[in-house]
Amino acid sequence: METVVSGIRSTGKLHLGNYYGAIQNFVKMQHEYNCYFFIADLHSLTTHPTPADLHGNIKQVLVEYLAAGINPETATIYLQSDVPEISELYLYMNMNAYLGELERATSFKDKVRANPDNVNAGLLTYPVLMAADIIIHKATKVPVGKDQEQHLEMARTFANRFNRLYNKEVFPEPYAFNYSESLVKIPGLDGAGKMGKSEGEGNAVFLSDSPEAIRKKVMRAVTDSGPTAENQEKPVEIQNLFDIMKVVSSADTYTHFDNLYNSCQVRYGDLKKQLAEDIIIATTPIREKINDIANDAPYLRQVAKHGAIKARESAQRTLKEVRETIGFRSF
Repeated sequence: METVVSGIRSTGKLHLGNYYGAIQNFVKMQHEYNCYFFIADLHSLTTHPTPADLHGNIKQVLVEYLAAGINPETATIYLQSDVPEISELYLYMNMNAYLGELERATSFKDKVRANPDNVNAGLLTYPVLMAADIIIHKATKVPVGKDQEQHLEMARTFANRFNRLYNKEVFPEPYAFNYSESLVKIPGLDGAGKMGKSEGEGNAVFLSDSPEAIRKKVMRAVTDSGPTAENQEKPVEIQNLFDIMKVVSSADTYTHFDNLYNSCQVRYGDLKKQLAEDIIIATTPIREKINDIANDAPYLRQVAKHGAIKARESAQRTLKEVRETIGFRSF
């Protein structure tokens, strides 16, 4: 089976965008590929979380991975920091990554503009660590969003550069992998872009949100004064609600409200109430599992330990080859 690698930063709770945009596919692909799903706790250090927040966020993502249906007996789930071979490979790859190409990375320039007082070396070399995450398992398929495609291109560059430098095909080329035919993008509730944590609590519906919290968030979602002509194009904030409905509601429900909108009879209060209840129905099984797993400390320790052992077996094989290729040998 081909190897797939994907990680998610441990920056807090997972939301509908994470689930429908990525994790739902992870659950399916784990049966068809050799999958490594990791929690990117080293990457999260660029924003300097407190020790308590770091540990809590790592636990949250691990719990939610498991609750969403990723099976630790089928896929390898592990913490990035539990595999020190990644950090060693990151060091070697940094020796062949050049300042100019790292400074040109779009995400780095965006981060510099957004946080001019926290331009740390970890931000600059973020693509190198991402490359190490991928090539440590010699992965060929990487599920990434549009915003990560440049980083994946850089990972290919670093892998190929290493192969050329040492005249040996150590690393295969990793490529973007869209498991489903169409990527599911979940918009936020603020009427702007995609659902995300950084846009504020009210923009995202989290998998662990209570029914009351979901209702409150959805009822506060941005809308307009309503359609003024039949079959008019929906403005962005209204289209966003319909896009979420398309994913969580039945086709009949979506068609019902779409017809009401097109005939200028829609009442946004009714639409939001229906949308909230459908989100609650869709997330209830996951939320119940989150609550159960979060309280099972022995199980979480077992999963993390088992995942670390499996991930390190793969990583150690690669690193042994890398060290020998570079010229590190025992006397």
